[in-house]
Amino acid sequence: MMTPDAFEEALRAVGAERYHVHHPFHHLLHSGALSKGQVQAWALNRYCYQAHIPMKDASLLARLDTPALRREWRRRLVDHDGDGEHPGGVERWLALTDGLGLDREAVTSMRLILPATRFAVEAYVRFVRERPVLEAIASSLTEMFSTDIIRSRVSGMLANYDFVSEETLAYFKPRLTQAPADVAFALEHVKRHATTAALQDACLAALRFKCDLLWAQLDALHFAYVAPALPPPGAFRP
Repeated sequence: MMTPDAFEEALRAVGAERYHVHHPFHHLLHSGALSKGQVQAWALNRYCYQAHIPMKDASLLARLDTPALRREWRRRLVDHDGDGEHPGGVERWLALTDGLGLDREAVTSMRLILPATRFAVEAYVRFVRERPVLEAIASSLTEMFSTDIIRSRVSGMLANYDFVSEETLAYFKPRLTQAPADVAFALEHVKRHATTAALQDACLAALRFKCDLLWAQLDALHFAYVAPALPPPGAFRP
């Protein structure tokens, strides 16, 4: 069994190796190498993931057995769904797709997303719903690595695309403070409750699974819209 500090280092090593910030599609996106249609394809498919985050959190909330854990996941639901007066992350993502000129019904219906996007997102929701609570929480720790990708994404897209603005990218600014708060709670919980080598290994596997499904979504986008640029039947076509 690893010490808590060594366990945290092992978790962070998963992100250093596997987080999708390293994917070639993100390098293209952030450097301005994509066309507007390719950026639209990314935003449209990513909406499926964004829209399912509160669904997976709600499924986990129903399984939590302490008030502290339930309060934490209620806060996450509000972050993504809003509170009825202030928009949450899902609505802010729609501001991005609106700003890119995508039809809102086409986005929210998810009828044009890639099959691989749907499979990956549904696998994540199912994982959080069915796996032990500790593993479900550990899978959320990809947020340990998200602030750097958000900063590079916003700065790169603003510098390189004339069809985006700070208003278009408004989704990302709140995540710079929300994600670290999410991580502080989840990381401490995982380190405190992974009390055997087997539980630590299970948490590491959960985090690798989450990184892999994020990577798989970008693999599908790259194949469909970059090279060889073969979107499947029924998928979005720029």
